[in-house]
Amino acid sequence: MPRPTAAQLAYGSATVVFATVAMLLLSRTTTGLGVALIGVAALALGLLVAMTLPQPAGRRTAYGNAHPAAPAKPREHSLRR
Repeated sequence: MPRPTAAQLAYGSATVVFATVAMLLLSRTTTGLGVALIGVAALALGLLVAMTLPQPAGRRTAYGNAHPAAPAKPREHSLRR
């Protein structure tokens, strides 16, 4: 499994914080069980957001390059005009 990028960590963390605050305000729960359930739901949502962000194109996988490039042909220089 590749390491998460900085963007994935940032979006996932922001999602957890904002989702927790929004769900607590909307549900108006005061019980410990309700707060715990909202926290777990926000963590799951943050993980989902972080994992669905696309990886950068140049990223290498655990098994090598994601898209191996064809070997480059040497350029032949012609002195004829």
